[in-house]
Amino acid sequence: MTAPLDLDLDIEAGGWEKAEIDAIETAISAALDGALADGALWEEEAKPNDGTPDEGDGASLLSVAPVIEIGVRLSDDATVRVLNRDYRDKDKPTNVLSFAALESAEDALAFMMAPDMPLLLGDIIIARETCAREAIEQNKPLKNHLVHLAVHGTLHLVGYDHMVDDEAEEMEDLERKILGSLGIDDPYAPIEDEPV
Repeated sequence: MTAPLDLDLDIEAGGWEKAEIDAIETAISAALDGALADGALWEEEAKPNDGTPDEGDGASLLSVAPVIEIGVRLSDDATVRVLNRDYRDKDKPTNVLSFAALESAEDALAFMMAPDMPLLLGDIIIARETCAREAIEQNKPLKNHLVHLAVHGTLHLVGYDHMVDDEAEEMEDLERKILGSLGIDDPYAPIEDEPV
């Protein structure tokens, strides 16, 4: 189990519903637990071979931090478009953006030298309008799509990526496992032509 989670939640815009916000919070916790089980943010020499914590294996930052902090901004297309343009050179809105605080092994080692400090993983920003549009296009419930994107964004904060095929496959497999534990179908399955 991961350390206690402190979400700095900011609802900026977009008409967010309480059930959606609650589902996003649950998704972030589940993603951290899934990442811990998968071996994310382990001390490199102490990382267990099977990705599960065993007696004497050392520790993951996700389990030894006194508190894990994540900033979550629930926003709209206009805000996300500006961030996407300024930080990714893509002048269009997107569904989710993640800004990781730990970008290297050195960052993680620096945290291990101050174990009484909260572990700041970074920020996740979600654009409700884009998510709602995608949910309709993909014929899935909006809440399920938001949960998927919260899981996806959280995994980016702990070092997962999808820039190359092997990394993408690993990340997608972990997303499927986490979402399955939350009762949500495979988000990468082909789109069916049934009403949502």
